Amino acid sequence: MARLRDRLGEAETARADLLAFARGHSGAVASIHGAMLSALEADSLDDLLTVVTYDWPAILGLDSVVLALVVGDQAFRADRIGIDVIARPIVNRAMQSIGAVELRNVERGHPLFGEGAAAIRSEALIRIESPAPLPYGLLALGQHGEQTFETPHGADLLLFLGQGLSAMIKRWAMTEPASS
Repeated sequence: MARLRDRLGEAETARADLLAFARGHSGAVASIHGAMLSALEADSLDDLLTVVTYDWPAILGLDSVVLALVVGDQAFRADRIGIDVIARPIVNRAMQSIGAVELRNVERGHPLFGEGAAAIRSEALIRIESPAPLPYGLLALGQHGEQTFETPHGADLLLFLGQGLSAMIKRWAMTEPASS
């Protein structure tokens, strides 16, 4: 009887853990979908940058979102403060050191976070890939607190976010020059 009670207790604990995971995963999926829907509503590349850097932190529950892109021979980084021109090799080096999605806890955020890097303790770096001559780069998501990265599901969701953003950038990069 004692062994059955122990097994029942273990089953209840496993069920509670599974429910907590499902609720968290469901919330993450809803946040990612919300972020992509807001990006789809952008009317221009500038509007898309505004959505990513101003709206996505609130939608995704983040402290900082930075988009670094290489466009032709120039590179820039966009965040909530504005857009800065940066050296193209900075983006290229950063992309060489990561896969499609890199999730990690850090003592200091990636330099692409700019002045806010000192406060970042958890970051996700997501590649934004497009064939030449279209823009490519990195999406950097940062939080002030450390996170636990126990399953690959978060990386899969962030990969979807990066691929969706890449498609939006490609769409606007291909349409805006023709309209100017």
